[in-house]
Amino acid sequence: MGEVMGTELVVVPPERLEEEERFVRRRFWEKLRANLRRLPFVEHLLAAFYCATDPATPAGAKAILLGALAYFVLPFDGVPDWLLIAGFTDDAAVLMAAIQAVRVNLRPEHYDKARAALEEEQDATA
Repeated sequence: MGEVMGTELVVVPPERLEEEERFVRRRFWEKLRANLRRLPFVEHLLAAFYCATDPATPAGAKAILLGALAYFVLPFDGVPDWLLIAGFTDDAAVLMAAIQAVRVNLRPEHYDKARAALEEEQDATA
């Protein structure tokens, strides 16, 4: 299975993509809720999640976004998330690079869902 994205061919085995999506789904919401107030890029993060889990998103784009989302949910990464100022800068950089790579696949409805979910989360914690 391959998708042409730009000038590169991204080959993604379907079982690997499903495994990555399960990993992200298991950990995403817990990490998001625990750090909601510390994430200035939360709307982009949620839009990327909705795009990555959208059945209409091409496999290559899903793979790129799921990789960035997996980096976000991993407990250990380049810059520890618990660092007050720099903690999520590496996560933001990885996410923004992924979004840039697949920007044609991020549709307005992904951002609409992101804003609605963010409002719901903020209402739940208020």
